[in-house]
This record gives sequence, structure tokens and C-alpha cells, in this order.
Amino acid sequence: MAGVTLQGITKEYDNGFRAVDNLDLDIEDGEFLVMVGPSGCGKSTTLRMIAGLEDITDGELKIGDRVVNDVHPKDRDIAMVFQNYALYPHMTVADNIGFALKLAGNSKSDIKERVGDAARLLELTEQLDKKPGQLSGGQRQRVAMGRAIVRSPQVFLLDEPLSNLDAKLRVQMRAEITELQRSVGVTTFYVTHDQVEAMTMADRVAVINNGILQQVAAPQTLFDEPSNLFVAAFIGSPSMNLMEGTVNESAGVFSLQLGSHKLELPSSTLAARPALRAYVGKMVVAGIRPKDFEDAAVTPNHPAGQRIRAKIENVEALGYERIVYFDVDATPVIQADALDLDEDTEVLIHTEGTRVAGRFDPASTAKVGDEIEIAVSADETHFFDLETGLAIRS
Repeated sequence: MAGVTLQGITKEYDNGFRAVDNLDLDIEDGEFLVMVGPSGCGKSTTLRMIAGLEDITDGELKIGDRVVNDVHPKDRDIAMVFQNYALYPHMTVADNIGFALKLAGNSKSDIKERVGDAARLLELTEQLDKKPGQLSGGQRQRVAMGRAIVRSPQVFLLDEPLSNLDAKLRVQMRAEITELQRSVGVTTFYVTHDQVEAMTMADRVAVINNGILQQVAAPQTLFDEPSNLFVAAFIGSPSMNLMEGTVNESAGVFSLQLGSHKLELPSSTLAARPALRAYVGKMVVAGIRPKDFEDAAVTPNHPAGQRIRAKIENVEALGYERIVYFDVDATPVIQADALDLDEDTEVLIHTEGTRVAGRFDPASTAKVGDEIEIAVSADETHFFDLETGLAIRS
């Protein structure tokens, strides 16, 4: 096994378009790293450069201690799993799994043993004599994984491997691939546009947009400490509510003004974000996660200075929670890239201000049309510079 190191990796096409721009990334030996971002952000191009399927314009790529910029794909000791599985329909499952070993000249006994081991690991033993057309989507995905495993490569590369599966099967396969990677311990680089896949599978997540790496961190760190507006809007479902606000201070008490709503900021907010003191009297971007809004009737002891009144515009009752939408009369900040919108998509801005999503406890009885008091966990508010989009912390 080996780690993968990308130093200043750039991919520029003949027309001048930079798909990947000066990318620095270390994938540790045995790590499961997921790269996530919207369509066309450069994640698949990055994977293809690691695989040797795309030439590198600039920078250095290492697998282990070996620079592989000019090494042929078959000599890089990597194994890929594609979006469409790329199975041979006329071959049995056993022949598909062992095909690369056959090409490499392995003995029949060795191929049979290694295919058998992979099949047991993937629960495919009963399917070895079948053709791919006789298998379910999940079984075909396991065959594709088996074909990669038997080669005992230094690195696994997976390019949107679950995108062709239905929602229920994707959940199952997420868990299976994660368990499989941990059991074999192979360095894995996994590309997806689905943030749920990234957050539930990865040891670390690399967020990329417009070919530029935005942040690399453990999943929970990305959620709790996004480094900029793009990451804040992209990670989390429903996404973070972003709106313009003003930080104020009076007699040592700090507050956040969102339109007509004033929220007192507890001392813990300033302690965690000392740089916020420099923004007193200035406009910032305030980001509040849906989880940090709650029906005040469910939390009656919530501080009075951290409540707002709003009319409920929509409710999605999910059983274990209620996603509630209401308007705040503050200017919205919309990260269209993070929402993965097409260029021609019109972004609707409500005349009332920002349409906000809150994640209420199922005990809440709030319904559409009700004007209620909403508790806000102001100490969990994120702040970003209005000009640079960077998080305001220390």
C-alpha cells in the first residue's frame, strides 16, 4: 500500500480552461478520502490524473515515493471502479473478477483462489457462475469491487460508483464499501457529487469547486467549522441559512441584527471567534444551521434575547423531525455553485427577505400560517467576511 501526494497539480486544456488549478493534497496510506463538489468542479479530472487517464499540465504526482506523472496507467498499481461498472456481459462473475489476473499471467490455481477469497468477502460465492445480466445493481457493483480487490493494488480509485443505484441500495452500498475498505486497508480516493456519501464514508473529505480545493478535513469538522461560504452552503442538508447581518455592541453586550430581528450573542460566541470584535458596526454574512432553530414552545427556557417571531410558510413532517420554512427580513446570500444549479437556473429571492429552513422537534405543533416564536441557538452562528467569503474566527 502507499499514500498519494499531489503537489501543485494543474490541468489546463488547449482552449485555456483550467479544470484543476494548483491542487495540493495528501492522501495518507490506508486512508479513505472522498472528494466532493458540484458538477464540473474538477473532481473526476483529479481522479483521472491520478489514474493516468489525463495528462498533468503542471505539478507533481506521487504514489508512495514514486513520481508517476509519466508512468503508464497499467504500471501505476492502481485499480479503478467506474460509474457504469464496465463488466464484460459475456463473461461469468468469476471470469470478470479474475480477468486482470489472467491478463497478468497468473496461474489458474492462483486466480481461482484469489477470486474465491474476493467472492467470500463480497458475498458473491453463489453468483460466480452467473453472467452480469443476471445480477442486481448492487451485485454488479460488488463484482466491480471484486475485480479491483483481487489485484491487491496500492490505491483504489472510485468514480461516482453509486450514482446508478436507487436510493435504498445506495445507502446499503455506502456501508458495504466503507466496511470493505476498512477490512482491506487500501488507500482509497473516492469521487462523488453527493455530500451524504462524502460525510458518511470518508475518513477525510476534500471539497473542491471550480478546480480549486476549498477545504480538507474530517466530516464533522467540515460541518462544524467550514472555512468559507462555499463549504458552509455545500455541506449540510438542508443547507446552512446564509444572510447579511450587522454585528453591534452596547455596554459590552454583543448582538447580531438580521433585518428587524435582533439576536443577543452570548460571551461564548466572541470567545470562540475573537476576530469578530473587529467587525462591530460592520456588515457580515451570518450562517445559521437548520438545527439551530427550534419552536420556542418546545424549549420554553431559551433566553428571551435569542428568539424571533416569524410566520410558518411550509412544513415537511418527516416523523423523526419537522423541517419548517419561514421568512426573515434580511438580505439572503445565495451560493449558487454550492446548490449545484445550472447556469440558466433562475434563483428566486423572496421579497420578504430570506427563506429560512429550521429543523424542529417532532413535538412541535406549528403549522402553516402560524406566527410563532422561534428559539435561535445564537452561540452556534457562523460568521463570514462579506467581501472574501472567509470564515471569521481567530
